[in-house]
Amino acid sequence: MTIAIDFDGTIVTHAYPEIGKPIPFAIEALKMLQSVDHHQLILWSCREGELLQQAVDYCHERGLDFYAVNSNYPEESMLDAQQPQMAFTPRKLKADLFIDDRNLGGIPDWGVIYRMIHEGKPFQPFNAEPPKRKENLLQRLFNRE
Repeated sequence: MTIAIDFDGTIVTHAYPEIGKPIPFAIEALKMLQSVDHHQLILWSCREGELLQQAVDYCHERGLDFYAVNSNYPEESMLDAQQPQMAFTPRKLKADLFIDDRNLGGIPDWGVIYRMIHEGKPFQPFNAEPPKRKENLLQRLFNRE
């Protein structure tokens, strides 16, 4: 599976343009998704240029290297660098799964994220019960035991 992962707020806390503090177990979970489950990881960030390189270096220094960065495959970035006038790298990735702190409902902790992907189970953030309806007068009269 191809998984696109945001950087700021997902791997590290928000401190843009600086690099925030590490979010617990983010790097470890991502490394396990690569080594144990053999998923392809793409760093998917709004960072560009030197700021993007800082994010890539941050992850690399912690043993996490990505299949591609802000592209569907590594060659897209190389083609853009070699022929900038013909750049065509799409900003829309062909990933099977996106991990981003701006997800509806926020982002669960990385232990939950890893288990969801590893076990192929959906996230169940809460067990909501439908609201109880008030009985009307007739229901109250006839539902007495």
